[in-house]
Amino acid sequence: MPWRSSTVQAVLLSTLLAPFSVALISPGLPVFRDAFGVTDTGASLLLSAVLIPGIFLSPVMGLLTDRVGRRRILVASLLVWSLAGGVVVFRPAFPVVLALRFVQGTALAGIGITTVTLVSDAFEDVQRNAVLGANTAALSAGAAAYPLVGGALVAVSWNAPFAMYLLGVPVALFAHLVLEEPSGERETRNLVYLRRVVGALSAREAIVLYGSAFLVDFLLVGTVFTALPFLLAATYELSPVLIGLVVTTGEVASTVAATQNGRLAKRLSDHEILTVAFVAIGIGLVGAWLAATPLLIAVATLGFGAGWGLALPSIDAGVSDLVPTQFRAGALSLRGSASFVGRAAGPILFAALAVRSGYRILLLLAGVCALVFGVVLVVLMR
Repeated sequence: MPWRSSTVQAVLLSTLLAPFSVALISPGLPVFRDAFGVTDTGASLLLSAVLIPGIFLSPVMGLLTDRVGRRRILVASLLVWSLAGGVVVFRPAFPVVLALRFVQGTALAGIGITTVTLVSDAFEDVQRNAVLGANTAALSAGAAAYPLVGGALVAVSWNAPFAMYLLGVPVALFAHLVLEEPSGERETRNLVYLRRVVGALSAREAIVLYGSAFLVDFLLVGTVFTALPFLLAATYELSPVLIGLVVTTGEVASTVAATQNGRLAKRLSDHEILTVAFVAIGIGLVGAWLAATPLLIAVATLGFGAGWGLALPSIDAGVSDLVPTQFRAGALSLRGSASFVGRAAGPILFAALAVRSGYRILLLLAGVCALVFGVVLVVLMR
C-alpha cells in the first residue's frame, strides 16, 4: 500500500466522508420520523433522497469526469455535498430537507466515481485491488463509526448530525492542492464516447459486475441501514446509540475483509471473490433472521459485513481491468448507477414490504436472494 501517495490520501479522506450520507443518519430514523411527524416510509426517504440522484446522474458524472478531469469534479462535488448537508442544521421544513438531500446525492455520485477512477488510473493489477480494498475499508470504517456518532448526536438534537457534513470543506481544499490529472487523450464526441463505454464490457461481464453492484448495495441499505434500525427499535426498544452499535458490528467486519482483498486477488479471480462474498452475505442475513437477541443479530451481521467488504473492491477492479483509461470513469459510473439503484430502492422497498410482513422475515428473503445470486455467479463464470 503506497500510503504516502497524495492520490491515496486524498481519495481515502474523501471516501471517509461518503458514509455520512446514510450511516450517520440511519440510527436516527425513528427520531426524524417523530420530529417531522411522518411515517416509517416517509422517514426512509431521507436515505433514498440522497441515493436516487446517483441512478440517473452517475453516467453524467462519469462523462464529466473523463472530459473535465478527476480533480475538478471531486473538489466541486465535495463542496456541494458539504454545504447542502450543513444547511439542515438550521432546521428547515421536511420538504426542504429532502430537496437538500437530493442535492447531496448529486454530489455524492461525483465523489464515488472520481475516487475510484483516480485509484484505477494510478495503480494496476494486485496493487489496484489492494488500494481499492483500502478505499472500501475506509468506506466501511466510516460506516462502522458514524452510526455511533449519529446516534449520539441525534440524542442531543435531531439536526445535530448534519453539522458533520461541513468537514467536507477542508477535504475539498486538500484535494485541490495535492491531486494531479492523469495524462492521455480524451474522447470529445458524445455518441462515440457512450458507445465505447457501453461496449467495453460483454453482456456476461456486465451482469456479473453491475448485477453484483446493484444487489450488494440493495441488501446493505435495505437490511442493515433500514430494516435493522426499525426492527431493533420496535422489538427490543433499543436507543439510537445501541442501534448504531449493532450496525457498527457488521461494518467492522467489512473493514477487515476489504483490507484482505489484495491478498485474495493473488489466488482468486475477482469473479471468484464475488461468489465468496455473496455466500457470506447470505449466511449473515439468514443468521440475523434466526437470531433471537440484539447480540446475536450483531454477530450475524459479521457475515454480511465481510461479504460487502470483499465484494466492492473486486467489482471496481473487474470493471477497471476491462476498460481503457479514457472511458474508465464512464464505465465505473454505470457501476455507480447500479449501486445507486440498489441503495435508493432498498429503503423504500423494505419499509413498504414491512408494513405487511414485518422486518424480520425480510432478512430471510434477502439472505436467500444473496445465496441464489452466488449460484448464478458460479454458472456465469463457467
